[in-house]
Amino acid sequence: GLGFNIVGGTDQQYIYNDNGIYVSRIKKDGAAYLDGRLQEGDKILAVNGRNLKDLRHKDAVELFRNAGSNVSLKIQRRLQPQNGPVGHQGDGESGGLPLAAVLVPGLALAVAAVWILLRYRQRM
Repeated sequence: GLGFNIVGGTDQQYIYNDNGIYVSRIKKDGAAYLDGRLQEGDKILAVNGRNLKDLRHKDAVELFRNAGSNVSLKIQRRLQPQNGPVGHQGDGESGGLPLAAVLVPGLALAVAAVWILLRYRQRM
């Protein structure tokens, strides 16, 4: 196969009010993983020029199975992380900076500024 799983379709909407086909998982060492351009959460708009709009899930799967060895995908990159399994890291991490990495230096700067201000006032 192409090395990724899909979700969605007219009969299995993944996102409310959206019949689109989305990449749910990219298999390690599969073709999509090795290529590196496709990402989990991407919406697939077309396969080899064939529009995926308003297809049932099983019809979209069949298109991918019959796509051949040279496959062209038209995708829409996910703008924001979705709730649910798309983009889920699975290791408890959000994928961004931990809150402490932002708060601790900011708090340290605020304490230093107050200390300098108090020392400066005592000298006046």
